[in-house]
Amino acid sequence: MASDGVDTGFLERFAAAFNRHDCESLLEMVTDDCVFETSHGPHPYGERHTGREALRRAFPRIWQTFPDARWEDATHVVCGARGFSEWTFRGTNSKGGRVEMRGVDLFTFRDGKICRKDTFRKSTAELTG
Repeated sequence: MASDGVDTGFLERFAAAFNRHDCESLLEMVTDDCVFETSHGPHPYGERHTGREALRRAFPRIWQTFPDARWEDATHVVCGARGFSEWTFRGTNSKGGRVEMRGVDLFTFRDGKICRKDTFRKSTAELTG
């Protein structure tokens, strides 16, 4: 079921933009007041970033930490004004440590865009190269 122009193809394009490390494309797919809550941070909800300018700074942090960051094996679901994406994150940090984890993004949509993205993940110990 699609809502307001958002369907699983929209989430596939969003995921593809993350894999291209294409911040500008990501920002075109979110509302001006979009809220992004990370899976890690100083609060129980991780770290909260609100608005496009905050997201312009927040999204690239993962690519700086993991220059080869990829979200793979994704499944996307949209139901009304809500949706989710399950994925496997794979990346290598600057010290050569490989990371692989399963995660999910919960989305809320408004006016054909993402107005909230909340990330959850399961992580493992760092893999050796």
